[in-house]
Amino acid sequence: MDVQETTAACRDAFAELASPACIHDPYPFMRWLREHDPVHRSASGLFLLSRHADISWALKATGDAFRGPAPGELARYFPRGATSLSLNLLASTLAMKDAPTHTRLRRLISRDFTMRQIDNLRPSIARIIAARLDGMAPALERGEAVDLNREFALALPMLVFAELLGMPQDDMFGLAAGIGAILEGLSPHASDPQLAAADAASATAQAYLGDLMQRKRTDPRHDIVSMLVGAHDDDADMLSDAELVSMLWGMLLGGFATTAATINHAVLAMLAYPEQRHWLQGDAAGVEAFVEEVLRCDAPAMFSSIPRIAQRDIELGGVVIPKNADVRVLIAAGNRDPDAFADPDRFDPARFYGTSPGMSIDGKIMLSFGHGIHFCLGAQLARVQLAESLPRIQARFPTLALAEQPTREPSAFLRTFRALPVRLRAQGGAEMRVVVDQDLCGTTGQCVLTLPGTFRQREPDGVAEVCVATVPQALHATVRLAASQCPVAAIRVIENAGDDERASADLTSSPVEAERHAAKDQRNPEGHDGTV
Repeated sequence: MDVQETTAACRDAFAELASPACIHDPYPFMRWLREHDPVHRSASGLFLLSRHADISWALKATGDAFRGPAPGELARYFPRGATSLSLNLLASTLAMKDAPTHTRLRRLISRDFTMRQIDNLRPSIARIIAARLDGMAPALERGEAVDLNREFALALPMLVFAELLGMPQDDMFGLAAGIGAILEGLSPHASDPQLAAADAASATAQAYLGDLMQRKRTDPRHDIVSMLVGAHDDDADMLSDAELVSMLWGMLLGGFATTAATINHAVLAMLAYPEQRHWLQGDAAGVEAFVEEVLRCDAPAMFSSIPRIAQRDIELGGVVIPKNADVRVLIAAGNRDPDAFADPDRFDPARFYGTSPGMSIDGKIMLSFGHGIHFCLGAQLARVQLAESLPRIQARFPTLALAEQPTREPSAFLRTFRALPVRLRAQGGAEMRVVVDQDLCGTTGQCVLTLPGTFRQREPDGVAEVCVATVPQALHATVRLAASQCPVAAIRVIENAGDDERASADLTSSPVEAERHAAKDQRNPEGHDGTV
């Protein structure tokens, strides 16, 4: 969808979110949807909410205006649920339950999965982080590119979960290999082959978790599974084996791929906004503010995978959602709603400094962990991993830079990565900063996608979309030539600039930039594709 030209209603937002354009950058479409069709009915009949106020209300209204599907309704909302192991496991998770069942299950898991238990993991998390960075260092110091996604972002939550659950590391790596397939199979528009792959991975996970529980009963250790299967003298109630398998399966789905994606987004933010790195070099509150802003700007899960069933006819924004309709929320759109967060496309950790987790200084809720009774059980574990990781990455590799553009998984649901290649930038060498104004040249950023760089979504004036790349000296002549030939002066070059100077140059609007901004709606008459 061309969000700059479309005036007709979008027929299916879920299909649009799966398009290559939205995989690359979903936020222009989400802005269009929020402004023009905020209570969207998809081709399959699902409703999708995209305004922050509607989303936060709907999440908090679970149990009142909305409910989870009853066991007998599984086939209605999941037509393939009768034969799908993954969908049946999903239906039995905590996220699908309403009170009083939800209250009981949440109490039993929270009894052992406490803030204190997570904080006790900090030394282990710090040790894992140090080991992963040590493993990356030799190749980086030789000038080689390293895939940060594979070597760090994916590995860290796997190893932390192995520690939490009391599993051998190799076993966790084996289970984690199927998590992506399961998540794709649970998407509302998953194909039959995707669901079959999800079911195969779920069967493997189910068998392993059942065996793990039996081992912990006979040989308990200081891990969460041993605690959950153990007896509590002060509480006779226990999770059944089926309930515990479902709980652990849901924890793996909710806390692995999403944490890895957020680590990647956090590193990209560090590289894209060097002027904001000071948040990672000060007090804990500054680090926490940076983490919250990363989660707000790039929610790892685009929309909710769990059905919320309307308990009555509900009117939102002039649209009536009928009783028994399946309603989902577009979390990423709500996080960038200007009615909730001023200048929402600007990366600004100050909006979360010194506040309660997930709450902005204006009292608005960051939605990435949900809200209400289904608030993410693993939110604190994810936050601890991020808060422990980012300052250490910054301190260990202060000259970290992209080796080439990251590659994303083609998923409408999860904003995850296939690869995030990084390198160490040579200190003291001549460098060039290339800025490409996409609003002017009308491209999708091909100008710099072949160069080591990153993508800044907005300049502070809120006008120009830019791509930014740090270019090795060997490419200077080529880039200068491309810049001189650009027919709409959409490329500008900053040479021999240090980090502070580059940040200042990127944030300053020169007279030339002002002239370019004034012409931002002009399309490129000569068909320039920006290729270097």
